[in-house]
Amino acid sequence: MAIGNRPKDTIWILSIVGAILLIMPIVVLLYYGFAVYRSSAGLSNQVFESILLTLVTSAISAAFVFLLFTPLAYELAMSRHSGLESISDIPASIPHPVVGIAFLILGSPFTPTGRFLSSIGISFFDSIQGIVVALTFVSAPIYIRTMQSVFSSRKQDTDLYTMSLGTSRIRMLYGAILPSLKRETLFAGLTSMSRGMSEFGSIAILAYYVTQYPFAGVSNASVLIYNYYGYLGPGVAVTASALMIVVSMAVLAAARLLGRVGNRRSVTGND
Repeated sequence: MAIGNRPKDTIWILSIVGAILLIMPIVVLLYYGFAVYRSSAGLSNQVFESILLTLVTSAISAAFVFLLFTPLAYELAMSRHSGLESISDIPASIPHPVVGIAFLILGSPFTPTGRFLSSIGISFFDSIQGIVVALTFVSAPIYIRTMQSVFSSRKQDTDLYTMSLGTSRIRMLYGAILPSLKRETLFAGLTSMSRGMSEFGSIAILAYYVTQYPFAGVSNASVLIYNYYGYLGPGVAVTASALMIVVSMAVLAAARLLGRVGNRRSVTGND
């Protein structure tokens, strides 16, 4: 039975109710942010700089997630590794302020790892690097799981034949498989980026604001909105939050569009 022809039964009604419950806070916030409590401070240059910092660091973290964790997603799709699967889920199960503290210690000059990072010019504290490393850590699980599903849904006949000719798996992954999954990979990357844009806990601990050019004195959007709420009142915070929601929804919409295109291509068999 086609989805559009399904009866409007209890499951359908409960699904609609669930969707309304999910979208209602967003709609209310957008209405009050742009209509009722519209604030010039919530649309200031400071807010736009903060959102730009969030976009830039989230995009960089998504690129690192792709480079670092695509092989792990492929390995999990091809083999059963319960240990690796458990490890890949750890960032999603740890309170994110704890993640910030962990990287704070990792990069501390009082630890061997921190002294090594400092010797090569890397500092996690109040830096763009700190935000990127935190976002990479917390957004990796969603990318890994998404790409694991993508790899698992592929037919493996061609891969087995290619490996029988002596091609290594790493060359096959980056030379043949990923080029054929451009849209799906970009979808996973944008989904990971969207998750990074929503992060607060680890960044509030690790990089409350950035001290580096060109974002010196700028905070991540989630931290700035939190500050606005505490110091300027809910009116300014609501407007800034509404603006951030619009940006976040644009990234998520792009990811969903790519996902649909990728699914349609896999069904029709078109490149």
